[in-house]
Amino acid sequence: MILLGIGSNLESSFGNRFTNIDLSISHLKKNKLKVLSQSSYYETLSYPNKKNPKFINVVVSISSDISFVNLVSIIVYVEEKLERKRNIKNDPRTCDIDIIDFNNQVFKKKFKNLEFQVPHKSMISRNFVLYPLQEIQPYWKHPETNKDINNLIKKLDQKYKKSILTIKKP
Repeated sequence: MILLGIGSNLESSFGNRFTNIDLSISHLKKNKLKVLSQSSYYETLSYPNKKNPKFINVVVSISSDISFVNLVSIIVYVEEKLERKRNIKNDPRTCDIDIIDFNNQVFKKKFKNLEFQVPHKSMISRNFVLYPLQEIQPYWKHPETNKDINNLIKKLDQKYKKSILTIKKP
């Protein structure tokens, strides 16, 4: 199983943050990735600059026998299709797709000028990954540490735990 985190904190010419996420999922499906489940929408402050627009995030689980390189090429294509600009790290963006888990494997790879670490290197400290992941995969275990999702959430700072909201599409 493949787990992807999808986020948006800017409008695109296609619509608002929700539209960007929905369109990214639609594009994944058009590229023959079977979406098994999708979390609720979660809103958080932008990271690391809290002054930037708030993010909407979801996690999706996917079933596919796709290679990692092909998955990354699809992700980059979808992000570009949704007008993502890669200027400065952590700048606001219309679409951001992170690989949270790729078939329970642990590795680092490069694709063009991008570096990928799977599972995503910062996921264990990010509420906007852990809560939606817990919603759709309540028994998930980190492939490298073998720590379950509930223990990872328990380790989050209390203030950070409270700074995430489940939100409905307008």
